[in-house]
Amino acid sequence: MAKSPQDAPLQALIHALGSEPRRPAAFRDLLRRGPSAVPAIREGLRHTHPRVREQCCALLDHLLVEEALDDLIAVLDDPDAAVRVAALHALSCERCKTDACSPDRAVVLPRAIRMLHHDPDAHVRARAAELVGLWVHTRPEAADALTRAHDADPSPAVRKKAGWYAPGGPIHRRTAPQPTRRS
Repeated sequence: MAKSPQDAPLQALIHALGSEPRRPAAFRDLLRRGPSAVPAIREGLRHTHPRVREQCCALLDHLLVEEALDDLIAVLDDPDAAVRVAALHALSCERCKTDACSPDRAVVLPRAIRMLHHDPDAHVRARAAELVGLWVHTRPEAADALTRAHDADPSPAVRKKAGWYAPGGPIHRRTAPQPTRRS
């Protein structure tokens, strides 16, 4: 596929995400460009430099569109833990989103549960608890996975975070659906 002249500056900005002195300005510029930068950001998810992939996940956290969900979900298998953490955050954080684009539970929940229980990195497992927590009130397998992680994960930090989202935990209580009032 031939690249347009507009793609060259975007590709240079994506590449700059891997350079610590140039990263902040490149990130801001890509974020400012909004949805027009998303195709280049999606390509950046396959960059050879893990820091670029991580930063592209962070950008998609703010600029997530339906077309990018599959790319972001694929990054959950990235060999770099920091990239997996950034992808989990982008899929789970609703505060950063400017619209209502959210991942498909049927695709994401089983992967998030697998990561919660089996990822070798404790930070990744802790972030997976947040993603699994999105469905704790609607899917029994999410509640079971969080309870299991709270009870048995080898990391105290993962046990603590899973406990926040597990039934009875503070986030679980705060996010519980409220009963409807009859008039």
